[in-house]
Amino acid sequence: MLSSLRFPVESSRGRRYPEPAHPYRGAFQRDRDRVIHTRAFRRLENKTQVFAPEISDHFRNRLTHTLEVTQIARTLASALGLNEDLTEALALAHDIGHPPFAHAGEEALNRQMQKFGEHFDHNIQALRIVDKLEQRYPRFPGLNLTFEVREGIVKHSRDFGPGEYPALDEYLPGLRPPLEAQLIDLADEAAYNAADLDDAYEAGLLTPAQIAAAVPAYAAILETVETQFPGATEREQFQESIRHLIDSLVSGIIEGTVNAAAELRVASVEDVRQSPSRVARFTAEARETSLGLKRFLYREVYASKALAEDRRTSIEQLDRIFEYLMENPGRLTSHEQSGVPLHRVVCDFIAGMTDRYFQRFYDGVFA
Repeated sequence: MLSSLRFPVESSRGRRYPEPAHPYRGAFQRDRDRVIHTRAFRRLENKTQVFAPEISDHFRNRLTHTLEVTQIARTLASALGLNEDLTEALALAHDIGHPPFAHAGEEALNRQMQKFGEHFDHNIQALRIVDKLEQRYPRFPGLNLTFEVREGIVKHSRDFGPGEYPALDEYLPGLRPPLEAQLIDLADEAAYNAADLDDAYEAGLLTPAQIAAAVPAYAAILETVETQFPGATEREQFQESIRHLIDSLVSGIIEGTVNAAAELRVASVEDVRQSPSRVARFTAEARETSLGLKRFLYREVYASKALAEDRRTSIEQLDRIFEYLMENPGRLTSHEQSGVPLHRVVCDFIAGMTDRYFQRFYDGVFA
């Protein structure tokens, strides 16, 4: 549909450290593969998405969430005629900077870093990982990814102007990222809205009727499913409704993006970069559905008493470990970084931990 907006791999600004081309894999395919082979990507398997794994083996973790986002993102890129390899690389990398304990961990690390006049952001942390922290190659630090993947890592969910983030000034501040990067945040939103409903249903925190009462679009979907499958169990009807919900949200992104491209009169990759607003977007109806789902999930799930205690405990423990490591840097001997302030080294060390490793480390220090 929008093949003229497809980012051509031959137009890439290349890698920081030049490398010869591969005989049968394109540059974005190699970036995808390099992300998959990182320790940071593997560690996502043991990082919480929303629900701690101790409650059930069926909940999403950060890795399974990433795979769901990637599946949706590739579908979007394919339907729109965009670069699937670039989209896939960005989707696979979009959460590798997340610390343990989901957003509670990110908030705690950010608060600690603010004491030193800095901050923690999982997208910028992902860039640190691919540029510096992953050491797999003898010829260069990090993964030496293409410019477009590194740019998309820090810009897929936000735009910024010149000087707003001085450390990111090389990534074309003031310009939009390619359309492939713009799809990632929307794919993420569609994925977690549906998945968090599914996991919360599994945890007994909500019922299909509660969702329907709060989100009209879901109520219409549920009514259709109940009419089509009157003999199915509630669980089967719910799973079918989630499938339809994902389809509705993804279709809303495709239609909304095509409409926006026409409205903004973008006809090339450069037009996308110069556009006064992002091209990738939901339709108005899908946006309202997504916002309704987010409001419902926040009220019934994220802010629920069932998660509040785990969240409070996680934050307290992370704060204690941060302060302990600042006072005992000897525990960081295998993670030294030349010329990097201690608080940043501590932050990198904690951010890289899985939930399980963090708990073992914490118990070893304070048990």
